Amino acid sequence: MSREKPTIREVILVEGKYDQNTLSQVVNATILTTDGFQIFKDRQRVAFLRRLAETRGLILLTDSDGAGFLIRNFLKGAIPKERIKQAYIPDRYGKERRKRKAGKEGKLGVEGMTPEILLQALLRAGATIQGAGEKVKAGCIRKQDLYALGLSGRQDSADRRRVLMQYLELPEHMSANALLDALNLLMNLKTLQDYCEKLFPAKTGCLNSRAE
Repeated sequence: MSREKPTIREVILVEGKYDQNTLSQVVNATILTTDGFQIFKDRQRVAFLRRLAETRGLILLTDSDGAGFLIRNFLKGAIPKERIKQAYIPDRYGKERRKRKAGKEGKLGVEGMTPEILLQALLRAGATIQGAGEKVKAGCIRKQDLYALGLSGRQDSADRRRVLMQYLELPEHMSANALLDALNLLMNLKTLQDYCEKLFPAKTGCLNSRAE
């Protein structure tokens, strides 16, 4: 049996970085975090997740304790239900290795689950598995495209990025590299060029053609 990690099309949302690290060893996918309860007061991040759900689909995988369900229920009310898939881990009691003591409810979180349990949770949720060795198609937007569109490397690039991020409802503190990652999740190069022509009609230069 091949041990190659399956590739999942949807964006997967977990609670923290340790969950993210554990899951990244099980599947190839875009895995984001809520940073625990921080998601409750981060309207920009919620808007970003909503956009990702619309374009790629979103799988929510939280811990099985009360805190995990608070986060899950919050996001269920913030994102259209038809664009979000719910993945659940079973109740397993114990303590993760890195922790000095078990959590309040004594349950293992996502980081404490075996790869088999995590994969089954995603499959039961209806995760879209890509073909063997196939990668999720990105938007093919590169750093040189940001420069050509005036979004990096220019005197007014920071201002232009801020205008674009506000228009797209992206978090305002994204760096140019973080913006590049987000754009590739949300759109292709032609769409980005159209947005820039709309927002900066007198300033957007022509992109040089690229050999694919």
